[in-house]
Amino acid sequence: MPARLTWKDASGAVRFISVTTRDVSEAGMFVECEAGAAIPLYRLVHLQVERSTRMTEALPIRLREGLVLSAVWRVAPCRRSTGTPSGYALRFLVDPQVTVV
Repeated sequence: MPARLTWKDASGAVRFISVTTRDVSEAGMFVECEAGAAIPLYRLVHLQVERSTRMTEALPIRLREGLVLSAVWRVAPCRRSTGTPSGYALRFLVDPQVTVV
């Protein structure tokens, strides 16, 4: 499913990249990056699924509502062609009162 990540880099500049999602769950997901983007581990990012696929039944409710604050939880190995990670595992940051099933 196509989506977009937005974050601020070390200098405070806003960055964004288009990604493809996989392994979606209530707690997080893995995103694959075609273009080179170096996002540090534990960086906070905003994830937004593209509008055309947002109402898919398999998608967790919080992803249908728009931007989801997430943390980079794991960084995939770097591609030789770009020298940047091929993807990132994201952990959704949810309200502590909300139980993740």
